Amino acid sequence: MSLKSLALLSLLALPVTALADWQLAGEDSSVNFVSVKKSTIAETHHFKSLSGTIADDGKASLTIDLASVETNIPIRNERMQKMLFDTAQFAKATVSAQVDADKLGAMKAGQTQTVSADVTVDIHGSQQTEKAHLQVTALDGNRLLITSTAPIMVNAGNYKLLEGIEKLRQVAGLDSISPLVPVSVNLVFTK
Repeated sequence: MSLKSLALLSLLALPVTALADWQLAGEDSSVNFVSVKKSTIAETHHFKSLSGTIADDGKASLTIDLASVETNIPIRNERMQKMLFDTAQFAKATVSAQVDADKLGAMKAGQTQTVSADVTVDIHGSQQTEKAHLQVTALDGNRLLITSTAPIMVNAGNYKLLEGIEKLRQVAGLDSISPLVPVSVNLVFTK
């Protein structure tokens, strides 16, 4: 038997999970953000379409379809898509980080660990690093649950979104919309 055939047989003998990246279970995951208008009125919104992976080399990525923003008010969804996110030009936002994939893969169902991570956020043509405080829990079925233990505070001014916020403020006839946006995540990955 040739060395090449032996190597191929060895790969085939590995469990499928040893060769597979972690894939985001979009239907079980959420990214929520809070907008504050008139200094005292807070409203929670989310995105309906998410995708992501954690590669075996530890490269983690999350892609957010900005046109899937859901505010529970159709005209506000449309205004956010056009005036704030400019989805015709900037359809997606991405979040990326480097993680210890071996450590994640070694977790047993029910185990939890707390992680502080620097995540790179790329939205509206601007990229910044944000600090994320996360809890990672291993679930049955080769799944991971990653949740934020504290909101990730995003300053819209760092992402060239202030002009869009001003347009939204004007069209809605509001005194103010805060540029500081708390974001929380609840992500389920399956290997």
